[in-house]
Amino acid sequence: MMPLYAVLMLAAGTYAFRIAGPLLGHRLQLSDRLRHLLTVAATVLLVALVATGALTQGHGFAGWARPAGVLVAGALALRRAPFPAVVVAGAATTALLRLCGVG
Repeated sequence: MMPLYAVLMLAAGTYAFRIAGPLLGHRLQLSDRLRHLLTVAATVLLVALVATGALTQGHGFAGWARPAGVLVAGALALRRAPFPAVVVAGAATTALLRLCGVG
């Protein structure tokens, strides 16, 4: 378990980064290329996080039910479905597949 001081330090660092944007945004001039690269990097990081969460559990493969649920939720999100519907549909897909015996 992470010590309390480490959690507090992470929280303080997170808030410092959050407030640095509004405070320093007008002082920094980023090129269009760098802005594009930062956007692409954030997208790649988000996709990697989703893929890791959808495909793995512990140190192994999570089974086929979870990626199928993520796929259904992703398709609904692309169609701009309401967020609660996206979450419920993804969870229901995963639950139904697991109920049917799909790992």
